[in-house]
Amino acid sequence: MAITVKQVGRPVEEASYVKATLQGMGITFKHIFKPKVTVQYPEERWELSPRWRGTHRMLTMEDGKAKCVACGLCPTVCPANCIKLVPGEDEQGNRYPLVFEIDEFRCIFCGYCQEVCPEEAIHVGQHYENAEYSRADFVYDLERLTAQTHPVCEMWDPADPKGE
Repeated sequence: MAITVKQVGRPVEEASYVKATLQGMGITFKHIFKPKVTVQYPEERWELSPRWRGTHRMLTMEDGKAKCVACGLCPTVCPANCIKLVPGEDEQGNRYPLVFEIDEFRCIFCGYCQEVCPEEAIHVGQHYENAEYSRADFVYDLERLTAQTHPVCEMWDPADPKGE
């Protein structure tokens, strides 16, 4: 099979940007006369979708320990490589995380960690107000993850194709 090269020439007529400029101004003038929506934040808030993926949360058992069994699936599946996990084991042979950290700056909030967790320990929650004064405060350790109390995200259900 021979390789051919297709040559595309530039238009010979002069390009006029007047038409494109007028179209853009028409769109702008159309939006000027539409009613505006202003939310007086933080007194008023919009209702978030139940599938909103915000900051992370680690669920705990009845005794207050994290449900995580340090299987290592969440750092393996994480596309942003933002989860650091160091597993440990107690005298009975139960695994638990010695170190579990999530760098919220690197996280892309895809929810893969929540989907892959066999114990349903880690969840992305519906919290989005996470302003801090230093970059180091955006690394959530196990203590901070278990202290989160915001509601968790309801991921998309494949049984409901429209996602409603």
